[in-house]
Amino acid sequence: MTATAHEAVCHWLLNHSSVESPTVQSVTVFLFHRTVGFGTQNRGLKPWMIALLIVLLLTVVAVTIGVLTHLLVSGQKMEYYHSTFKISDLPVNSNSGQNSTYQLKDLREMSENLVDEIFIDSDLNKHYIKNQVVRLTPEEDGVKADIIMVFQFPSTEQRALIKEKILSILNQKIRNTRALPINASSVQVNAMSSSTGKLTVQACCGKRVVPLIVNRIMSGDIVAKAAWPWQASLQRNNIHQCGATLISNTWLITAAHCFMNNANPRQWTVSFGTTINPPLMKRNVRRIIVHERYHSPAREYDIAVVQFSPRVTFTDDIRRVCLPEASASFQPNSTVYITGFGALFYGGESQNNLREAKLKIISDDVCKQPHVYGHDIKSGMFCAGYLEGIYDACRGDSGGPLVVKDLKDTWYLIGIVSWGDNCGQKNKPGVYTNVVYYRNWITSKTGL
Repeated sequence: MTATAHEAVCHWLLNHSSVESPTVQSVTVFLFHRTVGFGTQNRGLKPWMIALLIVLLLTVVAVTIGVLTHLLVSGQKMEYYHSTFKISDLPVNSNSGQNSTYQLKDLREMSENLVDEIFIDSDLNKHYIKNQVVRLTPEEDGVKADIIMVFQFPSTEQRALIKEKILSILNQKIRNTRALPINASSVQVNAMSSSTGKLTVQACCGKRVVPLIVNRIMSGDIVAKAAWPWQASLQRNNIHQCGATLISNTWLITAAHCFMNNANPRQWTVSFGTTINPPLMKRNVRRIIVHERYHSPAREYDIAVVQFSPRVTFTDDIRRVCLPEASASFQPNSTVYITGFGALFYGGESQNNLREAKLKIISDDVCKQPHVYGHDIKSGMFCAGYLEGIYDACRGDSGGPLVVKDLKDTWYLIGIVSWGDNCGQKNKPGVYTNVVYYRNWITSKTGL
């Protein structure tokens, strides 16, 4: 799947996988009892015997429910379906990715919400899992949407019948909707193999397979395996120097100042995973492209892209982050996250384990105040963190990602760790390269 700016929309299926079907073991429950004789005195059961019978009865009920549930679940399997339809009368400019009414990001969310509503309010609501727009293609008379839908059906169901049912529901509901001007005759549905569906999921951007657990970079806890699958470590002579972010299967994005003293690709490697040693995977750096206008010690244009080889295969542990549109904007006080292998305190050494921190975007008005950074904040930079200090990036985190999550739990790279005064110092938050500001430059160098 080509990673264009309009296709950098990822799948939602990471928390859903085919249900494994363990072997059903036969369960026999023996209820021991003793015969009660009827004599001249009618004696009732003793309290401990009643308690024992109740426990045994509850055990039988629990086992029965468990077996029935297992039989119901084990017969289910994930089904992937690819649908396309045409959103008419929306002339989107393919160069800017927007028009006077819509942006592609808005169309993606509206399309996904519409498909959600269609199947939640249908006969297939118990089988429907989720959908994801994987591509929006601007055309002369509108926009073509490619959507992958996932359902869960009994393994005995015939896929041809399911496909026709899905198509029928889409056709009927789309004709009656006013949410989007969709051409009903353009709707198509095709079944996907499980392997293709899973590969598509793994190839998509901005999705994690573990829940978000907030830790700190400075004095923080170690992140879970696969927590931030786009994080990379740039190493010179096998020693960690900077963080980087995976944006495709061959490209990374990082800070230009990481190569201030050495930009010879032969001396650099990149590793992936939540530990530097041992690495999950290593690759050789093939090319380093530093922004043409970056000149140390100035801090402007602090951005670079790195090409490596051979290309990586996307897995749960290695995935690319999404890149925002060039027209995107993010509001002050938005919650963002940074990750890195940097030091735990100013003057410390890089760490072997990846850490994370939760920050807030700080407005330019605040960041440009004299007691913060004043006129040192230029175009293409922004601040994030807390004026109180403590939570911050540090030495060794440079070049690493600052990401934000949208309503669909998709993560976008919006900042690159660039500079700051010390680590976690009061009134000195971290300063980040604004990825949106350099979005067109990234495309010009990588084609992404």
